[in-house]
Amino acid sequence: MRLLSACLLTVATLLGNTGLIAQDPTPDQRKYLLDRVDDVAIVQLYVDGFDQLSLREKTLIYHLSQAAIAGRDIYIDQRYRYSLRIRDVLEGVLTHPQGIDEKTQAAIRKYMKLFWVNNGPHSALTAQKNLLECSVDAFESAVKQAVKNGAKLPASGEQLLTLMLEIEPVLFDPEFETHVTQKSPPDGVDILTASANNLYHNVTTADLDGFQERYPLNSQLIKTDSGNLRENVYRSGLDSLVPAGMYAQPIADIVSHLEAAIPFATPEMARALDALIHYYRTGEAVDFYGYNIAWVADKDSPVDTINGFIEVYMDARGIKGSWEAAVYFNDPIKMDMIRKFADTAQWFEDRMPYAESFRKDNVKGISAKAIQVVMETGDSGPVTPIGINLPNDATIRQRYGSKSVSLSNVMEAYDKASTPSARAEFCYDDAEFARADQWKSTALALEVNMHEVIGHASGQVNEGIDPAVSIKEYYSALEEGRADLVALYFIGNPKLIELGLVENETDLKEMQLAAYEAYTRNAMTQLRRIKSGTTIEEDHMRNRQMIVGWLAANTDAIRVDVRDGKTYFRVADVAAWHRGVGQLLAEVQRIKSEGDRASAERLMKDYAIKINVALRDEVLRRYADLDQPAYTGFVQPELTPVTDDQGNITEVQISYPQDLETQMLKWSGAKAK
Repeated sequence: MRLLSACLLTVATLLGNTGLIAQDPTPDQRKYLLDRVDDVAIVQLYVDGFDQLSLREKTLIYHLSQAAIAGRDIYIDQRYRYSLRIRDVLEGVLTHPQGIDEKTQAAIRKYMKLFWVNNGPHSALTAQKNLLECSVDAFESAVKQAVKNGAKLPASGEQLLTLMLEIEPVLFDPEFETHVTQKSPPDGVDILTASANNLYHNVTTADLDGFQERYPLNSQLIKTDSGNLRENVYRSGLDSLVPAGMYAQPIADIVSHLEAAIPFATPEMARALDALIHYYRTGEAVDFYGYNIAWVADKDSPVDTINGFIEVYMDARGIKGSWEAAVYFNDPIKMDMIRKFADTAQWFEDRMPYAESFRKDNVKGISAKAIQVVMETGDSGPVTPIGINLPNDATIRQRYGSKSVSLSNVMEAYDKASTPSARAEFCYDDAEFARADQWKSTALALEVNMHEVIGHASGQVNEGIDPAVSIKEYYSALEEGRADLVALYFIGNPKLIELGLVENETDLKEMQLAAYEAYTRNAMTQLRRIKSGTTIEEDHMRNRQMIVGWLAANTDAIRVDVRDGKTYFRVADVAAWHRGVGQLLAEVQRIKSEGDRASAERLMKDYAIKINVALRDEVLRRYADLDQPAYTGFVQPELTPVTDDQGNITEVQISYPQDLETQMLKWSGAKAK
């Protein structure tokens, strides 16, 4: 599971792109914010400490990063069946612009920046579709001119005309396939047919009754013309007995880069990579299980990677994994906090507010690290988490443990590219704003680490229960809420002083209040990400709404004030807030442990899904004056190998493109004429 940032980024002035590959400037000279597109900030991700790594570690990171780039088209295709063809057509226009109307070209460039950030037409945050802001005639004219200019498009002649007719509703019709994922569609509409992602084809939830999936994570499920269900598995193939599957060649490319990485890995990491390679070839769930055990066992390697079909947020059922990759190395300077939580995880587990029968007697194998991430693709980038805890399999977590990471350089980039104007707008008074400004970084770091290490890694489920299967489409939001509740429950605990993470009791109380105030405000401010519609579909947003909504309805912790026509969500009683968090955490853990779908559904429907439209519209009006982006896409670092006459890598140089378009065109292989 992963934690997405609730940070909102803004700029005082927009800075133009240079389009150049830049060597790393000194930290105080770094340019973080590169561009702004509607409600998206585009930010350069920097890496500290890469130059101090050994050549062996740099070479390992290079090969793992190449594996990450090799698989990105898998995720783009998973998100939407037309995405790759749309990308190829519009990138062809961008790279062959001669004679194309400048306004049309600007509209296509804007659309593609949103496409690149979100890995397709639909927003990574709201799941809603973005539209191309030009006329159909202008679009068609631009494509025809690009063809004349020599652009190589995914079709030609009559086939290109047919393709354009197919994708035009995607680009221009606001009512056509509006959501990549829709877990709460209108009454009578199935969650699978309402969701535009490419994980299913012609399949409804009713079709799945009695059907046992052999490849639940790594397959596309289709209903054939004869009415039978068929799993199209993602794998490269192993031999005549294990034929190639979907995306066999990209997966073979991933495998090739992983094989190149093995000689530079530690023995423990090499075993995990070997298990991952075997899984990619067979696609079998048992091999993925084996890989996860080997991956969790490797707790000490200074370099690590996440690569595969991992998170299930995009699937309305919460079953099928989205492909992703992340490559990172240890950040020893910022390791202290997260390791303290890992080392004392049993202390926190023993003091959880839920029933003793749901607590772990022996918290196993928690590996926790602060990291510098070097590459994130697929479901991990350009929109990136700030914390990750894996594996997701509850059985592996209970028997073998888990690994947690907090992404130090991602959180730093958020902080460097942000301004306090939104906090000032939604804080009720100067005292609240001063607390927010003083404690935002410390509180966020503590919450991220507790969320991942003692949140996701805590609790146990009853024998024979798989909560993801039992709770279905509500599980991911429930689990993210559970991890948040753990962090919120302990954010004011004196144990943090004992661990040396907070200086004294006065600071602890101030930080706890600031953390509760920020979380309460977020129930309002996150609504500005959903400019239309009446439901929240993204699981992290649902979990935050659930917690604040439940507290407001069931405790005296929160009050709503209106002043000068503006609404403010305020913390009325810190003690009541803390008690309420404990009560809700106890119930959420019970729901997970027992696989109680009915109770999970009630929580979500009562507090998490429906939007107060009038409040949302007010939030949008207030943000309009601030001109703040709602979320961020990151431009990744560039790694360049230096080789000798025999082709051996003698150095790996890191640089920073500082331009999203340059990076995306390079990765997709689009060439200018």
